[in-house]
Amino acid sequence: MVVVAARDEAARIGATLAALAAALPGAQLWLADDGSRDATARIAERMGARVVTCAGRLGKGAAMTAAVRRALRCARASGGAAGETIFILCDGDLGCSAGLLSELAYTVARDRGDLAVAAFERAQGGGLGLVRAFARHAVRSRCGLSLRAPLSGQRALRAGALERLLPFAEGFGMELGMTLDASRAGLAIVEIGLDLEHRSTGRSPAGFAHRARQLREIVRAYRQRR
Repeated sequence: MVVVAARDEAARIGATLAALAAALPGAQLWLADDGSRDATARIAERMGARVVTCAGRLGKGAAMTAAVRRALRCARASGGAAGETIFILCDGDLGCSAGLLSELAYTVARDRGDLAVAAFERAQGGGLGLVRAFARHAVRSRCGLSLRAPLSGQRALRAGALERLLPFAEGFGMELGMTLDASRAGLAIVEIGLDLEHRSTGRSPAGFAHRARQLREIVRAYRQRR
């Protein structure tokens, strides 16, 4: 199963879902729609994704928690070894590069790690790196791990492991909280370099405001996990 996080991604969600469907034939696609004001949800529905829409903006962590819980219930209802179902969690702005995430699922399926995380091979965004630097420090100080991409939203793990990490931390603290919780739960975290791309916020006022909010929320997740 694949659960895609999105808010106002109408320009890219179609390409993202199409790439995932082509790379992972037969996989159920879910959209965690965090109160999009554009056609994101409608596009996803037309492409066959199961859409879980939040009433208003709740933040990434809450939106993904709601969608993942729905997807887990569906996996259990389908019978079989539901705990062994592999989930991919990803962002809706990956476009055509989303198909590369199949490598994360293969890594987990081959038991090469419990939580596979994609590290972007190419530099993305136009920030100063402060948010990423703090996240790396947080993981080192809490778990003793040195990770390239502690904030990557592109992840794969089995359903049984995923259930242990819910609910996710609020907002953009989701990935850091998930990384810390997974390490503390004894899950083996592996990073896979992939040539992904996504929409960059750049060094605009809006971009810096986004990163300031992101920093506040990952600091909150860090403090809650002392």
